[in-house]
Amino acid sequence: MNDSVKNFVASKNIAIFGVSPSGKKFGNAVYKTLRTNGYKVMAVHPTAETIEGDKVFTGISTLPNKAEAAFICLKPDKAESIMDDIINSGIKKVWFQQGADFSRLVEKAKTAGLDVVSGKCIMMYAEPVAGVHAFHRWLWKLFGKY
Repeated sequence: MNDSVKNFVASKNIAIFGVSPSGKKFGNAVYKTLRTNGYKVMAVHPTAETIEGDKVFTGISTLPNKAEAAFICLKPDKAESIMDDIINSGIKKVWFQQGADFSRLVEKAKTAGLDVVSGKCIMMYAEPVAGVHAFHRWLWKLFGKY
């Protein structure tokens, strides 16, 4: 596990982008898992009012606590519209969930001095890891990819 991953999962106040009122997005699974694992997670969505029974915030500026990190599980074009807010907020760590090409945003975040994780699934790193993610992590360790 690299230092950026370690630094991110050591964060306790995380803004989560990519939750959905329908509850059917991967961002919702991440939100629920991190909350269950003891993280202070704050869902950010422009129109939703609640996620998993918790209040949702319309943007970085509306968060009740300063986030240490931002987790992004959005399409790159939607993530692009929030990157400046993340950079200007003082957040120092950002995780771009694997599955999309965030290369332009990764470069923008790194240029701004953020500690960046990209191309990895947070569910394999945020302890305790369980279920299919624990098995997947075991495979990655076996093949030297972890």
